[in-house]
Amino acid sequence: MISLALTFIIDLLALLGIFVIISLSLNIEFGYAGIPNFGKLLAVAGGAFFIGAFPGRVLAYIYGLLGKYDYVDENAKVMYALGNVLGANPLMSMAMLVVSLILAAAVGAILGFIASYPAIRLREDYLAITLLAMAEILRMIGYNYRDLIGGTLGISVPDPFRWIGGELRQVLATSVIIAVAIIIFIYAELLGRSPVGRTLRAMRDNEVVAEAYGKDIVRLRMKTLMIGSAIGAVGGALYAFLSGSVTALGYDRVCYTFWPWVMVVIGGAANNFGTLLGATLFVTLRKLIIFYKSSLQPFLPFDVVWLEYLLLGTALIMVLIYRPEGIIPEKPTHTLGRKKLEKIKKLIEAGEA
Repeated sequence: MISLALTFIIDLLALLGIFVIISLSLNIEFGYAGIPNFGKLLAVAGGAFFIGAFPGRVLAYIYGLLGKYDYVDENAKVMYALGNVLGANPLMSMAMLVVSLILAAAVGAILGFIASYPAIRLREDYLAITLLAMAEILRMIGYNYRDLIGGTLGISVPDPFRWIGGELRQVLATSVIIAVAIIIFIYAELLGRSPVGRTLRAMRDNEVVAEAYGKDIVRLRMKTLMIGSAIGAVGGALYAFLSGSVTALGYDRVCYTFWPWVMVVIGGAANNFGTLLGATLFVTLRKLIIFYKSSLQPFLPFDVVWLEYLLLGTALIMVLIYRPEGIIPEKPTHTLGRKKLEKIKKLIEAGEA
């Protein structure tokens, strides 16, 4: 039997992996490209809503359940039947998981493409407000359009980890989330070190100079938002599978827009290790506060509900005052000196000769 401490750690690692994915996507958009995406919720909710709307319906159609049950009204019966099927077929379960994550990333990229249109034309402050509004529009669609994800009541999703069952289900889910987070971290690190990453920094620092060197700022912004949104949608999809259900009001702008911003700012923008550290500190501190806050109520002169916001807000203010560039600042990009370049040129010319 898994102990309480181990259960706490497993749950912490699962949430940490999801928020590392989301904050890395924001770091690509804001840290590297300078796009103030205050609509991060748009991609995260898009990925989660896709998981609530698509894979369950496809499986129900394949196994002939849509003719017997209404997918929304009788969702519990559909999920029970699908759970029996997936529980007996591990290969089908993991194939559904992989395909669903890929398609969720595609949906996120489409949402990023849609969001890129205002990003092309608006300045940073107006762009931030517009992206924030777009995220809220999607959330309200999910809340009011019942056939998408069940409206106000939400909807259950197929469990790709049902086949392992018991307490090991959470261990497997956490392992998958951590593995995906590691893959995305490696991708973000390679992107930041590549010529594309240096181009994004140039666009962030001075768009006029970047355009003067022949860089297409419009296409760069579009591609950046598509990549960042695809990664964010994967985070939302993984959380939907982890929790086993999707409700529109469960995806709010505080958790999935403002908290990732805090993680990036605390850790250090344009530094993936800083983002990883910021997410680790933030998620761990928040989890500890939630776990112990009921025990602290007798010692506090205010309602313990506000403790989380007060402590995390204070931590953010302290970092902004004493480490405005973050705990791990962005590393400077070192270019080769003229003598080194001339030496390389001579070696190339000698090789061609």
